[in-house]
Parts: sequence; C-alpha cells; structure tokens
Amino acid sequence: MQSEATTRPSTTQRVTCAVTGAVIGGAILLAQSAGAQPAGAPESFADLAESVSPAVVNITTTTTVEAPSRDMPRVPEGSPFEEFFRDFFGGPDGDNGRPESRRGEALGSGFVISGDGYIVTNNHVIEQADEILIEFFEGEELPAEVIGTDDQTDIALLKVEADVELPYVSFGDADASRVGDWVVAMGNPLGQGFSVSAGIISASGRVLQGGYDDFIQTDAAINRGNSGGPLFNMDGEVIGVNTAILSPTGGSVGIGFAMSSNVVSGVVDQLREFGETRRGWLGVQIQNVTEDMAEALGLDDAAGAMVTDVPEGPARSAGVRAGDVILSFDGEDIADTNTLVRRVGDAEVGREVEVEVYRDDERVTLAVELGRREHATGSAVEEPAEPEAPESREEDEVIGLNVATLSEEMREELGLPDDVQGLVVEDVAPGSDAEDKGVMPGDIITQASQHAVTTPADLAERVEAAREAGRDSILLLIRRGGEPRFVAVSINED
Repeated sequence: MQSEATTRPSTTQRVTCAVTGAVIGGAILLAQSAGAQPAGAPESFADLAESVSPAVVNITTTTTVEAPSRDMPRVPEGSPFEEFFRDFFGGPDGDNGRPESRRGEALGSGFVISGDGYIVTNNHVIEQADEILIEFFEGEELPAEVIGTDDQTDIALLKVEADVELPYVSFGDADASRVGDWVVAMGNPLGQGFSVSAGIISASGRVLQGGYDDFIQTDAAINRGNSGGPLFNMDGEVIGVNTAILSPTGGSVGIGFAMSSNVVSGVVDQLREFGETRRGWLGVQIQNVTEDMAEALGLDDAAGAMVTDVPEGPARSAGVRAGDVILSFDGEDIADTNTLVRRVGDAEVGREVEVEVYRDDERVTLAVELGRREHATGSAVEEPAEPEAPESREEDEVIGLNVATLSEEMREELGLPDDVQGLVVEDVAPGSDAEDKGVMPGDIITQASQHAVTTPADLAERVEAAREAGRDSILLLIRRGGEPRFVAVSINED
C-alpha cells in the first residue's frame, strides 16, 4: 500500500548504486562490462564532451569506520600464553576487544550548476562522510560542505568556495527528450578518472524503489563511481543524474538509470533555498485502478488513484473519502498513483488546489489546502469512531463470501480498533472469483461500491444495485491487518 507502487527488480538481479568504494586495508571490487553501442552514432561527441567536461567533477569522501572487535580467548591468570594473547588481540597496551577505527574512502561524481560553486551529486555518494573533496577537470581540488540532502530522490547539494567563477552546466527538460534520443554520461567510473560514454534513452518514467522516482533508463555505460554524474542531451543540458544500474554481475550491462532533471531541479531549488525539501502533502492512502475495478465503478478507463484511507489531514478536511478515485490534481490528469505522488510532492505547501474525484458515478471537485509532507510522516490519526455495530449476529453468503456482521466479541478476537465497522469474511467459496482475487477469511469488508456496509443485507443490496446497473463486478474495500485495499469481485451468477 502506498501513502501519497513501486517496481522492484527481479530477485535474480540487483540494482546497484553506481558508486565505488574501498576501506583502507580492504579490497576494491571491480566489475566491467561494455554497454551496447547503438548503430547510427553521430560522427563525434568530441565537441559536446569538450564543452561540458570542465563542469563535471570527481568526488572523494572519507569516512571513519569501526573494525569489528577481537575478543581475546580466556586463559588462566598467570598462564605463559596470557601476555601473548593480550598483545595479539588487544595491542601492545593490552587494549582487549576495543574496536579499531579505520579510514574508508568512496568515489563518486557530480557537476557544477552555478559559477559560485554549487555542486549536485547523489546523497549516497556523500552520506555519513567526514570529509568531501572535489576534484575539478583541470586537477584542482577543493573541500566541499553539504548544503542539503534528500534521501527520497537520492540527491545532495554541495558547495565549494573558489577564487574564480567556476564553469557550470544547466538543467534541461527531461520530459522533452524521447526514447531513442542520444545521451552522454560523464563521471568517474571505477575510480579511473574523467570518462565519457554515449548511448540512447532506452525508456523513461522508470520507478525503482521510491514514490518520487522518475528515472531515465539508458544504455550509456554507467558503472560504480558514476553515481552523481550528469546525463547530457545533445545540447549539453543535464537531463538526468546517474544513480544506479540493473545488473546480475554488479557491472554495466547496458541498463543504467538517471533521475530525471525535472525532479532533480525542483529538489535542488529547495535545498539551495531552505537546506531541506518542503513537499506538498495531500493526506491519503492510494492504490492504482485496475481494469476490473474501473468496470465495477463504471469508469471508462483504468486511470486515476483510488483512495483507500483518509487519515486526519488536508484531504479529510476538504471532504475526500475512502472510495473516491482521484482523476485530476491542480488541473492535471492523474494517470496512476506515481503521477499523483509526484504532482503533490511538487506542489507548494499551503497552496489551495482543486482535486477532482469520481464518486457515486459523478465527478466532484474539492478544494484542498496542502500540508507539508515532512511534518506529516507518522502523525496521521484514524477516523473518528462510527456508531457501534449491532451485537446481534447476522451472517449470509453473498458472491461466494460467507460474511457476518462485526460484533464486539469478534472485534476483540480479531484485535480491531473501535472505529472499524463492516463485515467479517468467515469463509470463501473454493473456486470463486473472490478466492481468485485473494479475499481471505478474517478480512473486513467496510465498503461495497463506495458505500459503507455493516450487514450482509447491505452487501446483498449493493450487489443487486450493481447488477441492475449492468455491471459485471462490484468493488469491495477490504481491511487486512489494518491495511486497506480495493478488490473487484465478479457478481455474475453461474
């Protein structure tokens, strides 16, 4: 379940951050693989590389790490081996078991975005670093300070103090780039120094692991050490920040990911102004609308974001309800949950926006004053308690589900809070569509067709209404373990 759906790599592959590192006294892992070279390449990338290279930097970070302690074996006091083991395990001072501090180094990349020394890189390149050293194209080195970081998009903003104005590059519009366009990646792969690789945009809008993800996929060779480096279009504009690779080996196999400049530029602006991000917050839990859910609701297309829960916050204050489908936000259509998350996050905190929802076969427009996401995490409260469900036990079988009214005794047995009302699924007919959709005994049905249900008769009534409307399925809001989700269950009788 999402708050305000992520695609994860296969378990046989892994997404690797493109940063290379080593602990002094340890080993460096090197992995090399050539990216695929597309046909029809421009005659040369030399002019582009020459023009933007002075703004690309290598980043070296130093971190203090603690080595595991070595426990001295127990030996009898006065044993001839006592002094030997004390020296070997504890050092010449007999410092038995004390962790030893060592210095670790990591290498990454970045790029200058202003003449006064602001530099963009990945957060994972500089995270927990004690010292950050920037190496410029001509060999000069300067220490950097951290202005701000954002772990949601893995972006960090650094600053160096230079005696002269620094060469810099500008952000381009990643959304204007197309799949198949040429791109150039620059950075410090595997610690080898400044390097250029070329390829095409393989895909866009990729989601790896975060709600704000908007990655460009490229076959330009990206390896460890390229993290934080720029991905350029052919106009020399930065359209992405190289962040990760998908690889079964740990080296480049032609599947690299760069965070879109349209995301990065907004984050950088906030880090530069506030030293932190200030994202808009709507205050809903959501899930994608599937084809069968759209059919059950009477929607023409499987688009929008289905609201599964509305805790205390801006959305509830504006009248958004669980079961609403958010179709547009601030005048822009919402294709899915990822689109809504990004649109809300980019919106200004405190601004009033129009949110269009689909409810009871109608489009309803609500005005929502956005809160701040960073202040909302963990602060949501549940809906106010509704009237108590009747104690009398009602049960019946509807659409392959044996359901019963939720009683206080059952509520206590299932460990449910007082404000949850609905029907308890006691059994699911084998081979039924409900079983195929994952409905299980113990689930709580709180809504059917966007209406609250507390008795089997309520559910049967909603099923009959759906049949009369000519629909093939009914949308149920189910809670399991405190998490809400919608499922569309067939109402066709065999």
